[in-house]
Amino acid sequence: MQPHRPPPLPNNQTLHVLMPLLCCLLGSAVQAAPCGGDFAAWRAGLADEARDDGISDAAIALLDDIEPNPEVLALDRTQNVFTQDWLTFAGRMVNAHRLTHGRKRLTEHADQFASAEQTYGVPGAVVTAFWGLETDYGVVQGNFNTLSALTTLAHDCRRPELFRPQLIDALRLVDLSWLAPDELRGAWAGELGQVQLLPSDYLAYGTDGDGDGEVHLKNDTADVILTAARYIQHLGWRAGEPWLEEVRVPAELPWERAGAYQREQRAEWAAQGVRYVDGSPLPSDDLPAALLLPMGRNGPAFLAYPNFQVYLDWNQSLVYSLTAAYFATRLAGAPKVTAGSPEPGLDSEQMKQLQQRLADRGHDVGAIDGVLGARTRAAVRFEQQRLGLPADAWPTPALLARLE
Repeated sequence: MQPHRPPPLPNNQTLHVLMPLLCCLLGSAVQAAPCGGDFAAWRAGLADEARDDGISDAAIALLDDIEPNPEVLALDRTQNVFTQDWLTFAGRMVNAHRLTHGRKRLTEHADQFASAEQTYGVPGAVVTAFWGLETDYGVVQGNFNTLSALTTLAHDCRRPELFRPQLIDALRLVDLSWLAPDELRGAWAGELGQVQLLPSDYLAYGTDGDGDGEVHLKNDTADVILTAARYIQHLGWRAGEPWLEEVRVPAELPWERAGAYQREQRAEWAAQGVRYVDGSPLPSDDLPAALLLPMGRNGPAFLAYPNFQVYLDWNQSLVYSLTAAYFATRLAGAPKVTAGSPEPGLDSEQMKQLQQRLADRGHDVGAIDGVLGARTRAAVRFEQQRLGLPADAWPTPALLARLE
């Protein structure tokens, strides 16, 4: 069977080059996402827009002394944490400390978690896993000036259409008294509170869990739990269904059928010899499931169900999404993952070499950044099929050599 080349996806490098040119050429005609140019003039235009959008002069005045932060731009361009393989990343993030404290919080706030699940259908373990990964249950919420971070990203021409509205909504949170000006501190990309929501999501899904008439996601546990559950439901959570289960795969399988965006009925995976990790058979039902092999056919294996899409919507990195989903299964009682015997992978520099060789062969891998993202995995799978190798989308030194 001939391998199927994946369709091209948007190229962020191209957009990053073209956006500043478009902003400069079109000037004031670009109203939806103006960016770049003289910062003082840009900030004045933003203030006018915020005022027209109902933001008070007192809140707008908070922008007077704000300047772009070069550290934010540097972080936006490079997220090296996702160059780690999944077992390394998950082993570091789903550690004994987070598991112990997560289980403690599930017990301490059992009534609030029960209320959240009854209202929104989201289990407490799912909420708690995001809570733990994002801020260690509120301990580490970030110390970037939110207005400076959002101003930097809104003025920059890579994603202004995302961050300009977030900046205005951050000011709206002040007007609502949900946050005091000195509480506008969080992650480098503008996320706020114990589950790190962007200001627009804070406004749209913020839920008063303790009846005080306000939503405080930095220090009010009841508000945090209810808001997180409501936001996860909004992302498409299907109540009563699993999200991730570890499985055991046979020695031979049509590996090209694996992948986060390829679902088959669970009965079909059962017919192929996929079983639960303890050896028991899968149900032969029609629940859609994707087979995830984050480190190839000899490493850990999972079935990911429709609810797993919520994790991908929360964070598009498969390394992060799978870690968050796995963490939730551990909090729900699942055992530690079976590592298997994955073939050695590539380090960051080798991954960049691979991406360049794939790009030279006509594959759209996005940025040459050393990160094994969805585009690089798709291109690897294509080349594995072309070379007659097991198409499990796991790049190895042997594959890199074959593509030289």
